[in-house]
Amino acid sequence: MPEVKVRKKILMIEEIFHEGGPVAATPRKRGAIINVIENPFAGRYVEDIAGFMDDLTPLGVAMAAELLKALGGDPATIDGYGKGAIVGAAGELEHGALWHVPGGYAMREILGDAKAIVPSTKKVGGPGTRLDVPVTHVNASYVRSHFDAMEVGVPDGPKADEIVLVLVMTSGPRVHARVGGLAAADIKGEDGLR
Repeated sequence: MPEVKVRKKILMIEEIFHEGGPVAATPRKRGAIINVIENPFAGRYVEDIAGFMDDLTPLGVAMAAELLKALGGDPATIDGYGKGAIVGAAGELEHGALWHVPGGYAMREILGDAKAIVPSTKKVGGPGTRLDVPVTHVNASYVRSHFDAMEVGVPDGPKADEIVLVLVMTSGPRVHARVGGLAAADIKGEDGLR
């Protein structure tokens, strides 16, 4: 398969102290790492694209490791994650789907024992397209306090022949979470759901 060619990388870290309520004793952290790569399938239909997932795997692991380091380096502090892709206009949505395995498994590998499926989103768009990357708890998808999204984008990407690849990690629940449901402390961790 083709070589992965990175044009640009962006790393974003947010610390959320409050959203109009009391200031949190420990701010919530959200981080995203974005790589803009050349889309080797842009402008044409290619039947066999699945092998490119193997080529993306080292990039996924490197991105997950760098994001974890930027968030303090301790996998035990990361309790939320998500991933996404924006495909340039000369590509197709399926090219973004190539990120499911290398992006998701990279974070699960870096974080150790994460059990929940990594939520994902993807779209086709031009430069400046924004993407809301969904976030859920790393061990149980039904933990409502961790339902969230992080908005990301690249001012000059994706160009028509590019793909924007995104990983997101978070520490802590939404800063003022109070809508009930399964609490993180009550996770059984048997199936990635509860």
